[in-house]
Amino acid sequence: MQRTDLTQARRCVVKIGSALLTADGQGLDRAAIDAWVAQMAALRQKGVEIVLVSSGAVAEGMMRLGWSQRPHAVHELQAAAAVGQMGLVQAYESCFQQHGIHTAQILLTHDDLSDRQRYLNARTTLRSLLDLGVVPVVNENDTVVTDEIRFGDNDTLAALVANLVEADTLVILTDQAGLFDKDPRRHADATLIHEASASDASLEQLVGEVGALGRGGMLTKLRAARLAARSGAATVIAFGREPEVLSTVFAGQTVGTFFSPAQAPLAARKQWLAGHLQLRGTLVLDDGAVKVLRESGRSLLPVGVSAVSGNFRRGEVVACVDGQGQEVARGLVNYSSAEADKIKGLPSSALAAALGYVDEPELIHRDNLVLC
Repeated sequence: MQRTDLTQARRCVVKIGSALLTADGQGLDRAAIDAWVAQMAALRQKGVEIVLVSSGAVAEGMMRLGWSQRPHAVHELQAAAAVGQMGLVQAYESCFQQHGIHTAQILLTHDDLSDRQRYLNARTTLRSLLDLGVVPVVNENDTVVTDEIRFGDNDTLAALVANLVEADTLVILTDQAGLFDKDPRRHADATLIHEASASDASLEQLVGEVGALGRGGMLTKLRAARLAARSGAATVIAFGREPEVLSTVFAGQTVGTFFSPAQAPLAARKQWLAGHLQLRGTLVLDDGAVKVLRESGRSLLPVGVSAVSGNFRRGEVVACVDGQGQEVARGLVNYSSAEADKIKGLPSSALAAALGYVDEPELIHRDNLVLC
C-alpha cells in the first residue's frame, strides 16, 4: 500500500490526542474541534466511513476540577475522566450535528476486545453504527479501568479499533509533525521521515519522551502503526493543527509520516485470525455449504450445517468440516453451541422463530472465516 492509495480509502479510524484537544491543558479547544469535525464531515460526504478515537476526557476533567498536574492515583484519574467525558461528548455531538451527522459514544476496556464474545459484540455495534451513517466516538472507559485492564494509551486503542472494524487507514493526529530521525525538540537538524514500513522495528530507536498530558508518546504511536498493520491498515502520524490535515491525508498528499502495512487488508486479517485460533467445537457442513465456502468465499449460514459438536460460546473458534470429517475452514462463531444446535439446517428467515431473537443472520461471517 502506498500513500496515494489513501485517495481510495473507504473506512478509517481517526485518533486525536489530549494535547491537541485541550490546547495543552487549557480546556477543550472548540475551534480546533470544529475544524476537525468539518474535515471528517467532508470525508463522510465522499463515502468514507469514520470511527473517531478521542482522548481528552481526563485532561478536560482536570481543567474543570482545577487540577494542574495529572494525578497518579487510579481513583482520581477515574473521577477526572467521569467529569471530563461529559464535556468531550457534548463538544463532538454539537459539532457533528451542525453537519447533520449523528454521533455515538463507545467506551471500551481491554477486556472488551480480548474476550471473543465481547469482541464480536463491539464489532457488530460499530459496524451497525457505520451502516447507519453514525460516527462512533470511542474512548477508553477510564471511569472503570484498573491498571490490569487499561489499554495504557489511546494510540493502542485506536489500532485495536482499526483491527476490529477492518479499517484500511489509521490517522493519528498529534502535536508533532510526524516521526523524525531524531528528537526535534532537542536537535534542530532533525529530519521528518515521510514514509516507512510499519514492521521496521529499528524505528523505535528514534523516538522521544512521553508528553505531560498523554500516556503515550511517539513510541506508542509506532507500536500502534505496527498493530494496525496486522489487519492491513496503513497509518499516518501527522500534526493535528496543520490546516486541512485530514483532507490532505486522504488526498494522498505528503503530510506527516506514512507507515505502510506489509499485506493487503483481507490477507492480513485472515492471517491475524489464523494466528488466534483455538478450537472449541465443530460444525459439520453439507456438500452445498462446503462448495459455497470454497468457491464463492461467502459466509456460513445455519442452513448449511447438519451437525454441531463441542461446547462453545459466541465468539469462540470452531472448525467447519465436511461429511467425511475433513476440515474446510475455521472461524469465529456468532452463536453458542446450544443455539447453533437449535438453528442448524434452518434458513436465516427461521432463526427468530427458533431462538426468539436474532443476533446475526450468519453462523460465521465471511470476514471471520479462514479456509483451510
